[in-house]
Amino acid sequence: MSAWVLPDHIADVLPSEARHIEELRRELLDTARGYGYELVMPPLLEHLESLLTGTGEALGLQTFKLVDQLSGRMLGIRADTTPQVARIDAHLLNRQGVTRLCYCGPVLHTRPDRPHATREPVQFGAEIYGHAGLEADLEALLLALDCLKATKVGPLTVDMADARIVRSLLAGVDADAAHLSQVHAALATKDATELASLTKDFPGASRDGLQALIGLYGDGRVLDEAARVLPKSKLTQQALDSLRWLAAHVEGAAIRFDLADLRGYAYYSGMRFGIYTPGASDALVRGGRYDEVGAVFGRNRPAVGFSLDVKELVGVAAKRALKAAIRAPWLDAGKDAADLGAAIAALRGDGETVVCVLPGHESEVDEFHCDRELARDAGGRWAVRAL
Repeated sequence: MSAWVLPDHIADVLPSEARHIEELRRELLDTARGYGYELVMPPLLEHLESLLTGTGEALGLQTFKLVDQLSGRMLGIRADTTPQVARIDAHLLNRQGVTRLCYCGPVLHTRPDRPHATREPVQFGAEIYGHAGLEADLEALLLALDCLKATKVGPLTVDMADARIVRSLLAGVDADAAHLSQVHAALATKDATELASLTKDFPGASRDGLQALIGLYGDGRVLDEAARVLPKSKLTQQALDSLRWLAAHVEGAAIRFDLADLRGYAYYSGMRFGIYTPGASDALVRGGRYDEVGAVFGRNRPAVGFSLDVKELVGVAAKRALKAAIRAPWLDAGKDAADLGAAIAALRGDGETVVCVLPGHESEVDEFHCDRELARDAGGRWAVRAL
């Protein structure tokens, strides 16, 4: 095999795309900072038990594992940054009030999570800890929408659900974890036949409620229909009321509900959402409330947040116009070189891109497409002129 061939679903990022990714990264972080979120940079790898504690089997299967040559302990390369941020909130910051944190960096997956996806996403996320009210849910959702709007993505559709509805329907059901996992999968794929088979021995109210969830998809009328057909419970009513309140406070995006959507079920303890836009193969953003995420680190604090893959985002975000550069000659000695160097330094100090053309390469084209050049004017001074 050729030495330059990369592993499957791993790719180099070339200049134009890399530039776009970096521009989006800056806009995302700036948007989060505008809401008061502090940047953290967790390590790429940690002790495996810390990285996977409380995250469920799915993330364990997505995590690359290796042996630390210094300690002999098992390490993992992060497949998701949320558990690390929960650890930082619980142990390193240990604040009593509200904490807002954001991050942006690579994660690594053992396999792509969907067709044509990379195994090395650049994950951006924002999380708010310490507030159990709907205000935090709304802030996370509004920040996610503003992040996408800042990167010129649209139109946007928010798809909402709540993990408490399914938990209420499964309360008291006598089934092991493997069987419940199959039920979750049947709900997520809306496979009514498989769901009927899996729930045939469930109590009637649970069985009928789970079957009803498959059809509870659409606009705000779905919540009214859910209140009518689902078994009455305090938990379900709280979930429906929360979704109704959140939807009423969101502007600039279409709202729909999919009460059978269980992607990320192991994480979420309440509201969950996905944000979609034309051209994306799946949700650009996924997030919601996950109050139990910090419990394994000794602080069971309320938590809500979201994440996205910047590499995926770059495929649907509006292309940025490249700031044109200035072409400059190359001089390597004498007073002319000193004067030229000073002129180039002044332009770069003002934020201009100045590309010095190396000897013998004057006819080559580079990514910056220079539209001006630095040349001597009639008075012998170095000045910028149009090409």
